Amino acid sequence: MRILDELKSRNLFFQATDEDIGDFLENNKVTFYLGADPTGDSLHVGHLCTFLVAKRLLEHGHHPVLLIGGATGLIGDPKMQGERKMLTLETTLHNTEALAKQVKDIFHFDTVVNNFDWISKIDLISFLRDYGKEFNVNYMINKDTVKSRLESGISYTEFSYQILQALDWNHLYDACNCQMQIGGQDQWGNITSGLELIRKKHNFQAKAYGLTIPLILKSDGTKFGKSEDGKSVWLDSKKTSPYEFYQFWINTPDNEVIMRLKQFTFLSLEEIAEIEKEFLAAPHLRLAQKRLAEEVTKYVHGEEKYQQAVKITKALFNGDIKALKGEEIEMGFKDLMQGTIEENTNIVDALIASKLASSKREAREFIQGGAVTVNGDKITSLDKLLTKADAIDGVYLVFRRGKKKYGLLKF
Repeated sequence: MRILDELKSRNLFFQATDEDIGDFLENNKVTFYLGADPTGDSLHVGHLCTFLVAKRLLEHGHHPVLLIGGATGLIGDPKMQGERKMLTLETTLHNTEALAKQVKDIFHFDTVVNNFDWISKIDLISFLRDYGKEFNVNYMINKDTVKSRLESGISYTEFSYQILQALDWNHLYDACNCQMQIGGQDQWGNITSGLELIRKKHNFQAKAYGLTIPLILKSDGTKFGKSEDGKSVWLDSKKTSPYEFYQFWINTPDNEVIMRLKQFTFLSLEEIAEIEKEFLAAPHLRLAQKRLAEEVTKYVHGEEKYQQAVKITKALFNGDIKALKGEEIEMGFKDLMQGTIEENTNIVDALIASKLASSKREAREFIQGGAVTVNGDKITSLDKLLTKADAIDGVYLVFRRGKKKYGLLKF
């Protein structure tokens, strides 16, 4: 299947600057780029789709260049509402290094560049004469992100962002014959600005193409990429544990899961069609969600962390807490209120410390009612004293009240 047709069949194509882009990609080995501004020290799942498109292009013989915006990150791509918070140069360069390492580790791109390396060398007069004169203000203010900000106000700093991004593409076009840029559909204005600059700087017959990917939205129209509690789902395992990452995908709604398999996995369309048949026959088994979570977690975090995430999931579902190691306890209960207790703490006091009871009277009622377990063992004695012998790895005590309320304490 032609790469453009595959992207369309997976709902990974939104718009292209030229109708012949499909033939261009089939008949040439194309150097293309995608960009990421270092506003943080990790990518999140909102970035993932574009990077996976780049990986698909790589597997079809094309050459990706990741451009990290060490310079443009100091400016900030205009948001639909309000100015971005300015980052310090130190923070931006730190984030740039972190993103470069992450992208090489996960996606195995061998070419990562930083636009600070060339933009920082351009003086103001050169910028205005060599680039500013190529941009018509009327053209610039009609870009969607700029137009949406005209009433509320936009600084010249953010207004000039599209010139810097266009400059980037022109630089890569000269440096490595980079003939294509890809990005989310919200990047259309920046991409077309770059294309215009290349044609003005070279000639209007210059071969360069832009391709955009649909913004990934949930079925209710809200932004994709946040967990149920509204937190961003990061690709960095220190910010979002592999277990939390796995849970994000396993909780994909039924009406979205087949599309997510097409967009976020490298399973063939034929294999996805077979999964869909099994899923529709028995949706309660959540086979599609499990396969989606498996594929994406393995891709980002590897087989070992995937198996660990599955192990934690099964242990929590079955109440078999003792099957987990300390590292897995930390991962599975990362966001729980944590406290420390001393050796021989009474179960009543410990239950209050775990935030699962608000008073001694309430704690006693829960214990006597058989609603409390510690590391999977039901506790019914009010005189129970907790020791390190009760703890996993001599440290961790996982409390459960009822079926779903958990607390974590450490010695």
